[in-house]
Amino acid sequence: MDFVEKLGSREAAVGVVGLGYVGLPLAVEFAAAGFDVIGVDVSKEKVSQINSGHNYIRDVEGERLATVVNNGKLRATTDYDVVRALDAVSICVPTPLSKSREPDITHILRACNEISQRMHRPMLIVLESTSYPGTTQELVLPILEKSGLKVGNDFFLAFSPERVDPGNTSFNTRNTPKIIDGITPRCTEIASALYSQAVKELVPVSSAMAAEMVKLLENTFRAINIGAINEMAIICNQLGVDVWEIIEAARTKPFGFMPFYPGPGLGGHCIPIDPLYLSWKMRNLNYRTRFIELADQVNSAMPRYVVDRIVELLNQRKIPINGARILILGITYKRDIDDTRESPALPIIEQLLELEGSISYNDPYVPELEYNGIKLTGVELTPDLLSEQDLVVVTTDHQCYDWKFIVENSRLILDTRNGVGDAANPSKVVRL
Repeated sequence: MDFVEKLGSREAAVGVVGLGYVGLPLAVEFAAAGFDVIGVDVSKEKVSQINSGHNYIRDVEGERLATVVNNGKLRATTDYDVVRALDAVSICVPTPLSKSREPDITHILRACNEISQRMHRPMLIVLESTSYPGTTQELVLPILEKSGLKVGNDFFLAFSPERVDPGNTSFNTRNTPKIIDGITPRCTEIASALYSQAVKELVPVSSAMAAEMVKLLENTFRAINIGAINEMAIICNQLGVDVWEIIEAARTKPFGFMPFYPGPGLGGHCIPIDPLYLSWKMRNLNYRTRFIELADQVNSAMPRYVVDRIVELLNQRKIPINGARILILGITYKRDIDDTRESPALPIIEQLLELEGSISYNDPYVPELEYNGIKLTGVELTPDLLSEQDLVVVTTDHQCYDWKFIVENSRLILDTRNGVGDAANPSKVVRL
């Protein structure tokens, strides 16, 4: 049987390396489409949970996961030897920044080396992990070719960037258009044959590097515009005007304006990190990405700006930050999810503790918090707790919060997300 036919008939065995926010939803989609799917992850806990049909990613429907596990279409393992029996492998491993804020691609390297030792012909490898332009061609391809196989003939290599938006109830892995392209035209054809079975719309581009750049443009666009509106929030505060009022008035213009909103800083795995992969790549080519660097400076400074606003508000009420009782509402980087990756609430808490504030937090999605040696347990929102606080700081505007209850029982609130909304009492609620 021709390889394309095998993929199209869903008789191929598919592997997904990395079973996090990207990999697990993808594995479930392939399994739901009828493929036999094996997930590979270094975490024994994740593997155990999947094999027992237990879901740990909120964007995956628990019943859907249990169904594909119970009917034998999806299982997980920590053993890369399963690659020998797979026809296709999607790599969905993390690509964080190092301590020096440079690309950390060790997870990609490890996965590719493990796969290379077990490759066979024919086989499809697709990288989904975000990285700098040229990663697929210049880094992944040479590692896989150590197997002795030839790309475009013996094996097929493509890049298809993930487009996961945690908590989005409208767009998911299946109905979000998927960028894709391979090292050769045949690679693109093979990759498209697989992904078209699980994703409604594919968007081929001219090269793997073009596909890599699409992902970086998407997140750089957001990072730069968020940086601009964060700076506008600082400017509006200095001028004594409400940035939220300005944004709402500006968005009435039916052309030439797209609203972005300020906040306590950037969070999540993509927007605070991905543009810096591009910036690093261009520094190696002796070019400075000035917009990216400036936006990163503004966005990275927002947690400190929030802390300065907290100190300022307390000083106005003759309350020293040392010993001040401060309640943080929301630890996740955006509303209604359980993801704390790069959340600006974390450095805000860290900096407040360094100033010896008395810090507590509430987040219905994060019952316990560990960060840089800090260990806290969430507290229950009660009238007594709220009334005892010198300041309540809203860093995540979860929709489950009862803002009327919070405002009525609090002395003073700093709202960094405009989450309090219509329940806001001007005498109690201060905007970012």
